[in-house]
Amino acid sequence: MVTVKLEYTGDLHTVATHEPSRATMDTDAPTDNQGKGETFSPTDLCATALGSCMVTTIGIKGQSRGWDLTGAKVRVDKIMSADAPRRIARLDVDLQLPDRFNKAEKREIVEIAHTCPVYLSLNPSIEMKVNLRWV
Repeated sequence: MVTVKLEYTGDLHTVATHEPSRATMDTDAPTDNQGKGETFSPTDLCATALGSCMVTTIGIKGQSRGWDLTGAKVRVDKIMSADAPRRIARLDVDLQLPDRFNKAEKREIVEIAHTCPVYLSLNPSIEMKVNLRWV
């Protein structure tokens, strides 16, 4: 179990503390929802978690397989709903991975991306488009 503690610091900002490491990060409401957009919004963190989880999970498997993922990049575009209630409607993930894997490894990597813990934890009403590109 990991504990994250948050404090509302006013003006739609929070500071989160990761208890095990004591690392902190701030959040702000987005500009399209009364915030200043000065840092990640809570829904930005959800999109960030998805991309980070995918590449990290591939990296975990890659360590045991001897895969070199150096240079891998992830882009996640978050699309909010136009109707109420406000929510993430779609997450478009673009994974750019080095083209140094054979066909079986590529199939395994695709499977890992689609079964990372965050992907499996998100509400199924969120449309997720995942594009893996070998560059």
